[in-house]
Amino acid sequence: MHASKGDRLVTHGRVVGEHDRVVEIVEVLGPNGTPPFRVRAANGHESIMSPGPDTSVDHRKSGDQV
Repeated sequence: MHASKGDRLVTHGRVVGEHDRVVEIVEVLGPNGTPPFRVRAANGHESIMSPGPDTSVDHRKSGDQV
């Protein structure tokens, strides 16, 4: 998995009815765009994340239109 600052990580719900979780990458801590990532949730909480196989990278930046 490769990502850049400003990309979003989308962790898909594992069971029916569970929503996807979306966080923005604020810093790439691994070499050449690889995990771990410092991420920020919509509520402002920041954490370090090493995404699993249920997570995908959305390369649109946070200000881009959908």
